[in-house]
Amino acid sequence: MVHASKERTLVIIKPDGVQRSLVGEIIQRFERVGLKLVGVKFGVPEESRIEEHYTLDPEWKRRVGERAIASYTKKGEKPPSNDPIAIGDSVVERLKKYMSSGPAVVMAWQGAHSVELVRKLVGGTEPRSSDVGTIRGDFVLDSYAMSDSDGRAIRNLIHASGSVEEATQELALWFSEKELVDYRLLQEGILYDVNLDGILE
Repeated sequence: MVHASKERTLVIIKPDGVQRSLVGEIIQRFERVGLKLVGVKFGVPEESRIEEHYTLDPEWKRRVGERAIASYTKKGEKPPSNDPIAIGDSVVERLKKYMSSGPAVVMAWQGAHSVELVRKLVGGTEPRSSDVGTIRGDFVLDSYAMSDSDGRAIRNLIHASGSVEEATQELALWFSEKELVDYRLLQEGILYDVNLDGILE
């Protein structure tokens, strides 16, 4: 069985995060909690890669569409379509435009409960309703209402894998195995060593 400290997750600092000079701040949040950076790339993502990323799970479009329809209904508003797949297709098109609008930072982070911890640090998908103290809650003011009225994807700085299974698929899409570096970080002795051996000489 693989030790929890080896869990990995994918994080993408989206073009708005790069343009707002928040790369260092975001990386610092992950480092401070004890996660280890094991892979990083910088560049403008291709639209085909973005579409593949968001459709790795064949049910993703349907779920996104169903959530959107439910959200419109809850607010007493008419959804743009009653077909969840059509809404999902529209969301993918908006994401392709957003994610390919400029350079992004694609990263692989490793550490115990990395998927869960990164999601907690990042905050909810909608910055407006994200908690203070999360990255989105602290640095973004966008909302679904604003992005819907503008006909664009919500600008929320970061993508973070939603589950261990999703992280495995996404990491394989963005990184080859040789691009992920196995190395020892000194702080791991404090985080994971059972007896804290080696502190005192």
